[in-house]
Amino acid sequence: MAVEQLRSDGHEVRVSDLYAMGWKAHADAADFGAVTETNFMLASGEAFENGSLSADIRAEQEKLLWADTVLLHFPLWWFAMPAILKGWVDRVFTCGFAYGAGGSAIPRYGDGVLAGRRAMLVVAVGGREPAYSDRGINGPVADLLFPIHHGILYYPGMDVLPPFVVHGAIRVDDERFGRIADNLRKRLGELEHTEPIGYRRQAGGDYDRGLRLESGREEPGTTGFGLHIAS
Repeated sequence: MAVEQLRSDGHEVRVSDLYAMGWKAHADAADFGAVTETNFMLASGEAFENGSLSADIRAEQEKLLWADTVLLHFPLWWFAMPAILKGWVDRVFTCGFAYGAGGSAIPRYGDGVLAGRRAMLVVAVGGREPAYSDRGINGPVADLLFPIHHGILYYPGMDVLPPFVVHGAIRVDDERFGRIADNLRKRLGELEHTEPIGYRRQAGGDYDRGLRLESGREEPGTTGFGLHIAS
């Protein structure tokens, strides 16, 4: 439905259906071809630089460079993304591409190869919303998604839009699915105008040399992951 809606709105869409593609979820030396480095991180960077990354990885990197917006659709699975999608990140976000550009650990967090692109999660959650609220036993859903939002998408420079979360997805009848679909169509129609989450750039002057937020930058009483969202 999302793909159909985006195309009807005039967008070109490329899809990576990891299960249909038979995506290999684990990263290993076979991803790199002939390299001299033995350190795994540096080997991925060498392979990126010399063009010897496996064809499936290079194809996904090209899609990311082509896109102006990236949508990740997945069910929340044991408080994280499913292993196959995490394996996509592990293999595609190589040194030299998603981090370590130019042989340095910087730029990152708001800058980098993927800067200028937008990203949004579309997440199905089996449990009901109260269990994922501020006092919910499972923790706030925003906290559960922070490692993906901030640590995977924002790290290489993408602007992260608020997620589209469907709670209680274990049982959805036709009537409710229609309402969910309508809401998602509305969100997709607003992608270009939606304000991203206001994460602080690493190079924005808010962090000290140890990458710790400078005192007084946050609103009084702010703690946890909220510290890294500018007031």
